[in-house]
Amino acid sequence: MNIFVKNNYYTLEQKASLDPKRIPQHVAFIPDGNRRWAKRQQMRSIEGHQEGSDNLIEIVKAGKELGIKNFTFYLFSTENWSRPQEEIDALMWLLHTYLIEQQSFFVEEGTRLCTIGNTAALPEYVQKTIEETRQVTAHCQEADLIFALNYGSRDEIKRAVQSIAQDIIHKKITPEQISEEIISQYLDTAPWSDPDLLIRTSGELRLSNYLLWQLSYTEIFSSNVLWPDFTPYHLLQALLNYQRRERRLGGA
Repeated sequence: MNIFVKNNYYTLEQKASLDPKRIPQHVAFIPDGNRRWAKRQQMRSIEGHQEGSDNLIEIVKAGKELGIKNFTFYLFSTENWSRPQEEIDALMWLLHTYLIEQQSFFVEEGTRLCTIGNTAALPEYVQKTIEETRQVTAHCQEADLIFALNYGSRDEIKRAVQSIAQDIIHKKITPEQISEEIISQYLDTAPWSDPDLLIRTSGELRLSNYLLWQLSYTEIFSSNVLWPDFTPYHLLQALLNYQRRERRLGGA
């Protein structure tokens, strides 16, 4: 199914309700609630994840229409390996088939696929598909779609510290040179600015080991809506809420 059919998600009045100078350029998502959605629909968990994956693209398209440039989605955490093996296998296959099916549409939308996290721990066939999709979309410049896969913020920081230590041993940097900016350069997210806005669905109010360094001054929006039911209208409401806040970034 071509879910990249061109569409306008918002009316002129809805777009006019936003200040174009204050659109968050980087929005991070914790798309929570796929399994609960499936349970409510008396469906299998994987069907909830399938519905959520389809919705992800709709939200990215809607976000692009509003001017968002970078989208980071928390798709599989380092803690998710504790789930039943049958569910893990199904999620890996879903990711694999999803990327294959959507490659041409990513290109059509000018959306570049990127990843953060230790993807080397994923099944080899999934790693191959991720790399293929990255190469196919490498020239796309309208938006970056960043998938957090086998990602945990503490693991990311641990790996960054290990890399810094190695570079000190090899005299590439000195301990005195270490700053917040230097640390950021060793994180998986180094190519992007920190998220302006975090959206978490399903009413949860925790960070779940997600972008702990990067979210230091990020505005947080929690929605009670389960991810498969999160619509472009809900995204608009999140941005309106964001624009009503005064971002002081630690200042007075």
